[in-house]
Amino acid sequence: MSSDSRSERERLKEEYKAHYRKMRESKEHLSRAEKSRNITEALRDMDTSQMMESFDGFLDSLKHKLASVEARLDVAMDSLTLEEQLEETEKQLDEEMGRSRARDTLSQLKMEMGLLYKEIERQADHIQVDKTIGSGSGEEETDAEEPGSRPDRPNDNTREHE
Repeated sequence: MSSDSRSERERLKEEYKAHYRKMRESKEHLSRAEKSRNITEALRDMDTSQMMESFDGFLDSLKHKLASVEARLDVAMDSLTLEEQLEETEKQLDEEMGRSRARDTLSQLKMEMGLLYKEIERQADHIQVDKTIGSGSGEEETDAEEPGSRPDRPNDNTREHE
């Protein structure tokens, strides 16, 4: 009888396990059904006008922020364009100033060179120098020439005296 009682006990144990599984599944199903019912009731009880007002308020604030950001962006782009134009104008002015300085420097150099040339001419006029080449009379030239030298070329002796 021990084997009968043992098998009976095992059978009852399996029945209890099956029964408890079914009860647990039923409780879980009931819990899910209650949650669904609560959600459905909450949605049905919800005031749609209040929700729509809330949504409209959110949408209006979003539009306001978007317009504000767009306005700031436009101002930034305008100032960026103005800065670029100012930089371009400034570059042009710098180039023109450089050209003007170059012209002034060049004219100053020309003036100084002209004064220097005039000074050299003035000093040359004051110096009393006897010409050794190309003097006025033909006899003096022939006397200074060596025999065998060509009359159109000065001799080497004259070159040494220069």
